Amino acid sequence: MKLFKFINANFFSILLTIFTLISRILLVHSRPEKLFYMYNPLSIANYFVKKSWEEGKELTPMKLVKLVYIAHGWHLAITEQPLLTEVPQAWKYGPVIPSVYHAFKSYGNSQITRLYSVLGRDDIPEVTAPPIRLLLDKVWEIYSKYNGIELSALTHKNDTPWDKVWNQNGGKEKQDVIIPNNIIASHYKQVIDGYIPKSNS
Repeated sequence: MKLFKFINANFFSILLTIFTLISRILLVHSRPEKLFYMYNPLSIANYFVKKSWEEGKELTPMKLVKLVYIAHGWHLAITEQPLLTEVPQAWKYGPVIPSVYHAFKSYGNSQITRLYSVLGRDDIPEVTAPPIRLLLDKVWEIYSKYNGIELSALTHKNDTPWDKVWNQNGGKEKQDVIIPNNIIASHYKQVIDGYIPKSNS
């Protein structure tokens, strides 16, 4: 138990160190545009679909959309850079990644049984970068125990990025309202801080 607490407490500093080392290596090779990874949201979605199969856990479209959004939030909080090539939007029932919603909405409230692809081709790049896989695995570890409705409620709370855009800034009167990354980053920095045990000193 003590070892688990130690690993959990140091996870985020370890992950940030990994990102920093990769950034320095890329800078040495004069590739500043590649400092951080950005992915097609469907690549992240497919990663979580595979995780659900491996562990035999429920994964509906609603739950998947929220997991991809949360992963984006964690990445923003840790690196101050976006994970996704698409910006989240505030819809009536919470934050949404439109491409993920449309790709998997045909499953309704049912388990997702296939990876997303275009015309059956293996054309969605896989997530191969170790730091990103580590981050996604941590998000899955913490949030996969919740169903879609529970994750939706979690992202609907007062003062969440969705609430600030939808309720506090008039987003409900508009369509396709973007949730700014800086608001998402600020929120998930607080969320992550809550998972790090505080020192008694």
